[in-house]
Amino acid sequence: MAFETARGQALAADWGASGALAEVLTGIGGCSPYLCDLLRQEQDWLAEAVTLAAPLQNVLPADITSHIGPELRRAKRRVAGFLAMAEVTGAYSLAQSTQALTEFADQAVALAFEAALAPYQASGKLLEETGLFVIAMGKMGAGELNYSSDIDLVVMFDDREMDHFEAATRRQVLVRVTRAATKLLNDITEHGYVFRTDLRLRPDPSVTPICVAMSSALDYYESLGRTWERAAFIKARVCAGDREAGAAFLDQMVPFVWRRYLDFAAIEEAHALRLKIRTKTGARGAISVPGHDVKLGRGGIREIEFFTQTRQLISGGRDADLRSCQTVAALDQLAAKDWISEAIRNQLQRSYRVLRHTEHAIQMIRDAQTQSVPTSDEGIGRVAGLLGLSASEFLTQTGAHLNAVHAITESFFAPAPATAPEVALEDHHEITQHWPSYAAMRSERATALFDMLRPEILARLQKAPDPKEALIHFDNFLRGLPAGIQVFSLFAANPKLVELLTDIVVSAPALAQYLGRNSGVLDAVLSGEFFAPWPGTEALAAQLTEKLAVATDYEAGLDLARIWTKEWHFRIGVHLLEGLIAPRDAASHYAQLAEAVLTAVFDFVHQNFALKYGHIPDSDCAILAMGSLGAGQLNSQSDLDMILIFDADVNAQSDGAKPLSCRQYFSRLTQALITALTAPTAHGRLYEVDMRLRPSGRAGPVATSLAGFESYQRAEAWTWEHLALTRGRVITGSAVFREAVERLRQQILDEKADWARILTGLRDMRARLAEGKPQSGFWDLKRGSGGLQDIELVAQGMALMQSCREGATAAQLHFAQRGQAPVAADFACLARSHDWLSELRLLHHLICGTDVQSEAFAEGGLARLRRIMKMGPEVDLKQMITEHRGQCAEVIDQILGQSEGQGNES
Repeated sequence: MAFETARGQALAADWGASGALAEVLTGIGGCSPYLCDLLRQEQDWLAEAVTLAAPLQNVLPADITSHIGPELRRAKRRVAGFLAMAEVTGAYSLAQSTQALTEFADQAVALAFEAALAPYQASGKLLEETGLFVIAMGKMGAGELNYSSDIDLVVMFDDREMDHFEAATRRQVLVRVTRAATKLLNDITEHGYVFRTDLRLRPDPSVTPICVAMSSALDYYESLGRTWERAAFIKARVCAGDREAGAAFLDQMVPFVWRRYLDFAAIEEAHALRLKIRTKTGARGAISVPGHDVKLGRGGIREIEFFTQTRQLISGGRDADLRSCQTVAALDQLAAKDWISEAIRNQLQRSYRVLRHTEHAIQMIRDAQTQSVPTSDEGIGRVAGLLGLSASEFLTQTGAHLNAVHAITESFFAPAPATAPEVALEDHHEITQHWPSYAAMRSERATALFDMLRPEILARLQKAPDPKEALIHFDNFLRGLPAGIQVFSLFAANPKLVELLTDIVVSAPALAQYLGRNSGVLDAVLSGEFFAPWPGTEALAAQLTEKLAVATDYEAGLDLARIWTKEWHFRIGVHLLEGLIAPRDAASHYAQLAEAVLTAVFDFVHQNFALKYGHIPDSDCAILAMGSLGAGQLNSQSDLDMILIFDADVNAQSDGAKPLSCRQYFSRLTQALITALTAPTAHGRLYEVDMRLRPSGRAGPVATSLAGFESYQRAEAWTWEHLALTRGRVITGSAVFREAVERLRQQILDEKADWARILTGLRDMRARLAEGKPQSGFWDLKRGSGGLQDIELVAQGMALMQSCREGATAAQLHFAQRGQAPVAADFACLARSHDWLSELRLLHHLICGTDVQSEAFAEGGLARLRRIMKMGPEVDLKQMITEHRGQCAEVIDQILGQSEGQGNES
């Protein structure tokens, strides 16, 4: 749509064009004085190019060494003219146009640096392999270069193998090279310019040279790098020079750009930068299209980029699928992973394309580096004409997109307080009045986010079986949060998490308190793996081992292990509450997780230990899991029973820098493992550890030799220790040593299958437990007559007597029922009750914690327990517990009493 028809028609006449081509030339020439002149200047080349399938492949001659400056400038004119025609006519999409311009920029930068390096290489001042590489940033890095864009470059050299003097000497020469290359690109001559070049995205540009040493840059980003620099490196790409060195640099930048855990602090910094840009551009009040900067102004291109990149920074550390350098593709990825809605994705993509076309049209008028809509009718008419619109259509369309983008991005960066009325929970003010003083409300943004979330949360709590009780549990969660910005931002970005939180608060107060202390586990909910099938022990151990392998130091590795373990621990609890797995599956998953952690952490501890103390030659060691861990059935509060067994020459010494005797070595290694598992760090503990089942209990060494273990078990161990050994299971060590330990365990159990001795031991142990560790409350389902411990003792006795190879209690009881048990008893009854009481205890620990003396069960928790256990409201739960325990106590008394009689008769 020509603004100056006569000028455009004159251009078409000069070309001798007719038909559609004449119409195109009339429109372009009549709107853009710059393009009108350019299309005349490069008429011959462009007239031929529009007929070719791939015209830009031949835009540069084969050899331009002697005339590189003029040739690059001529090529730039031809590229600019061709892309203007292609974009205005719709022959090229926005993506094709910006990619083609980027590819030419890559070519131009590579040629400029080659030309600048050549004299120094020819004179011998530089070797052929200089280590210099050029990183394209911003739109060039993303393949989105705009029509009249400058190019953002960071120039570096690889100094990893250089001493200080060599690096300083190399830098001096490469600074001169960089200056010459950018002059070749940047300077305006009688032939024009190639690209305006900006080197200010390098580290600390006010004090660093224009070519930076790679090691210095990495030191800077590790210690001083800011969020905007992280965002900038999302689009970073090596475009010229030593690509191998450049790739190595970008690989080392990955941890800086992509934080491992959800990083909502990035929102705060990005918003501050938005406000700084607004202050600089003077963008205030309602959006008015004339004079508006469609790139930097409110609702503009930069707002879309900030929104997209900030979302990527938040979650891209966990999910590599969210790391696209291109804005449109990144929005697709964010929508696919439910970080944004499809409606927001569609609107921002449409607006991005429209505003980028508008930006190009503005720049095409006079090849000016501006993104501001003209204020004059003439200027507006020219831009609208290039876009094929009338002036009024252009203003309406542009205003609509700017306002739509502003509404989306402003609600993300600066959410307004919710206007919905707060739900009236009876007497809730006595609880909520304390919320502003909690640590979670420390920042203004956290408070603003929570104010936005609060009505929805309260509305959900109102639907709980006991709303006041649910509010108290939510208050416990909120009070436990050390900070709120991350969690509240997470909820604001993912409303489904609010539903999950309130569901946990209503049904499992103990898990809600755990969540308050470990809110970072919510990160895991957003990963694609959270609701995937359970991976199993080996896959879990491999995953944790891989994470530990990249830990920066020992303490960082222990923190990584804690964070990772808590995420999986939380996942098991959520899956159980949501009915995705049964209680028996949850018990197995808790045990498999613990086994995986022990396997990976023990290897990690051993490797670190060996750095100082070395290894004992020809030695091996293994962990013998005992108790519930050995049986493969844990709950959310279980500690780990284990024995460390080693096989080595007891007279040997370790071969490290600080040698230790054999016994010292394995004792200290075991202590290091216990510390790694139990020491509280900033991320808490991994597990509590119980090693009282080792030979001689607390009085014995923490690590025992295989020979010592054998001798003790055969000659000194009490019957209760043999009973405990029936649940033993080897979980680490070489395959050969594990087989040796297991073979020995079975031999010992076979030798101790003396029913009279087992019976005496069972009675004695039962009496000791009744006296020393009686039942401490109704919900103490473990201790006391007919409790889980009582059943497990009998099961272990049967397993020891019958050489049962199973460690799980139910399996031992079923074996007794099918085999030749020394007594006739209802072992099936014991097995059923054990399963039922175990599941009930597991759910009680998850929902209520370990407080077994409390009689109160949260209404929501009780309802969830009944649903999972498939018990209707008519079932009297306490009566069922009493009946199960009573039946079990009767069977156990029968076994011990009848056996006593049989033993006396014999």
